[in-house]
Amino acid sequence: MSENTGTLVLLVRHGTTSTTGTLLPGRASGLHLADSGRAQAEQVAERLLERHVQRPLSALLTSPLERAVQTATPTAERTGLTLRHEELLLECDVGEWTGQKLADLSRLPEWRTVQSAPSQFTFPGGESFTDMQNRMVSLVERLRTEHPGGTVVCFSHADPIRSLLAHALAGGLDAMQRLSVSPASVSAVQYPEDGNPVVLLTNSGTRPLADLTAQ
Repeated sequence: MSENTGTLVLLVRHGTTSTTGTLLPGRASGLHLADSGRAQAEQVAERLLERHVQRPLSALLTSPLERAVQTATPTAERTGLTLRHEELLLECDVGEWTGQKLADLSRLPEWRTVQSAPSQFTFPGGESFTDMQNRMVSLVERLRTEHPGGTVVCFSHADPIRSLLAHALAGGLDAMQRLSVSPASVSAVQYPEDGNPVVLLTNSGTRPLADLTAQ
């Protein structure tokens, strides 16, 4: 595969917040990065700047939620690119589960479905995993048209990123829970002009991005 073929999508999860690993924040507003998350945002910005210097980035998109915007802002400042809010990158709408403790949710009978068969689950009063994946896939299809041959960085959340990686790997939506997406990690998928997507990188916290290409 030629390295100039298609569109490269870099998927960045937001940095650590005060609720990471303890609560399910969903789309609740007012949740900001912790100090460690701000440091992570600076680190990922340096990685993306190295890429931009050698292989210019085409666009920066972010979920409108504060924690994603705060993660993306240092990259926008370093590269000089305009940061665009993109609703399709939003966290899954977890409805009535918003703000609940993960320890409490894990005791619910529905939690087993969330973990083993997310394709069959819709959050009470919220969104289904299937709808979440569909909007992520539709976004990528749009980006392939808007930025052929380019590199687009998308700042989002763990579940939307996992669902898109599962789609790219052709493993089905239920495979998404087998993928780890850590705070401020970078995953990368190359979408060729023709043919299947190629997953180049998942959950990376350190690998240089400047030389990232499909072989």
